[in-house]
Amino acid sequence: MDVAVIQRPVRLPRFRRAPEPPVFRLTEDDVAIIRQVARHRLIRSTDLAALVGRSLHRTNDRLRLLFHAGYVDRPRAQLDRFPTEGTAPMVYALADRGARLLCEREGLCCGAGDWSYNNRRAGRPFIEHQVEIVNFQVALERAVAQRSDVRLIQMEDMIVARRQQVRRRGAPFALRAKLSHRGWVREVSVVPDLVFGLQLTTGKRLNFMVEIDRGTMPVSRSDPDRTSFEQKMRVYLAAHSAKQHERQFGWKNFRLLTVTTDQRRVQSMGEALEVLRPATPLFLFSTFGDLGAAGPLASCWQYGNGRTASML
Repeated sequence: MDVAVIQRPVRLPRFRRAPEPPVFRLTEDDVAIIRQVARHRLIRSTDLAALVGRSLHRTNDRLRLLFHAGYVDRPRAQLDRFPTEGTAPMVYALADRGARLLCEREGLCCGAGDWSYNNRRAGRPFIEHQVEIVNFQVALERAVAQRSDVRLIQMEDMIVARRQQVRRRGAPFALRAKLSHRGWVREVSVVPDLVFGLQLTTGKRLNFMVEIDRGTMPVSRSDPDRTSFEQKMRVYLAAHSAKQHERQFGWKNFRLLTVTTDQRRVQSMGEALEVLRPATPLFLFSTFGDLGAAGPLASCWQYGNGRTASML
């Protein structure tokens, strides 16, 4: 009697490439995935699926093939998460072969660095911080796409004045201020995690800088010269008062959005801000949870005094 043999699919390793990767044909949709990975540096599979407009199952299937073919990487620093969070979305990064593909195919040369080497060096705190930045970007893009009265201005289009001068700087959106303490004056700079604009159909333009705060930095310190979130706010306040945004970027206005871990930390930041500059409209605060539930364009933001607000 013949016995039917069921061929089980080969289980591929999760964080190392298979010696014999599956054979597949690279499609335009695959190139779109690689392009999004390159754009965001580090990104979860769930956010990729949302950006390319495909199901998560289909996106994960193509990412699996692209990883084993060497187009994208799965940074190993996320490995320690999987014993307890095995269903967490995988984080992807651009690999060397993917960078070469974009350079040869589309002229999108993504720098001369060793991408795979840098991915291996990326630590978990850096990865998780970058992923939260991308989460905000994706939520913002999806929220704007659902409205007809607002258009998103991406970071690369945010500089409208002295473009050549700003391009020569390593951090084009850095703001600097001189802070004094006990007779000592020193220059301190801040570099926002994200910059974007919103163009309203009324003709009004809103400019935003974003700080993604994962709660690892003290809100305040007894020594104001040591790094703290309060020090960051002092720099933003001083730079805004000096109108650096007008001289460097050509903006008439901007606000600083801070997304952090929980309401208690929002309250601590608000209290510190009220000591520095009571009732200033420059800063808006929200939590990852509130932002995920309502979306960035909803009234899920707070001023330093606790009053709720919207970005628009």
